[in-house]
Amino acid sequence: MTTAHPAAPAQPRTRAERRRETLARLGAERDVWFATAHPEHGPYQVPLWFRWDGRAVWCCTAAASPTVRNLRADPRARLALPDSFDVVQLEGRAACFPASEVPGEAADGFADRFGWDPRTEEAPYVYVRVVPEAVRARRGVPELRGRLILRDGEWRE
Repeated sequence: MTTAHPAAPAQPRTRAERRRETLARLGAERDVWFATAHPEHGPYQVPLWFRWDGRAVWCCTAAASPTVRNLRADPRARLALPDSFDVVQLEGRAACFPASEVPGEAADGFADRFGWDPRTEEAPYVYVRVVPEAVRARRGVPELRGRLILRDGEWRE
């Protein structure tokens, strides 16, 4: 017997509602699960702090991390907000910026949000920008249909 989650909506949300709520979460959440893969070393997933700038997700990680190594071999990334019921997944291609080359607005915004500025660290850090090409949002099984709310970088109606 399948039972609905107690927080499941009585009716599935519209795409417009999912978009609005997804954008609100991207602006409010702090952590994202960041998944990459390397042709020889396989998949890798790590939780990272992130900042949404209205168009892209910005993360920062050590320059020698498996995340950066994987992205240099294959720039595709999948990100997920940390909630298994109110699911938000983003897919896109990542661009890596050494701390010395990151756009100031992105680095300043990251430092303001977290009270930590990787540009001041002794060890090298890389800022990673992911502009979503696809976004999926759903709450439980009733919202599986219509979960793709952004495709090819364009919000769906």
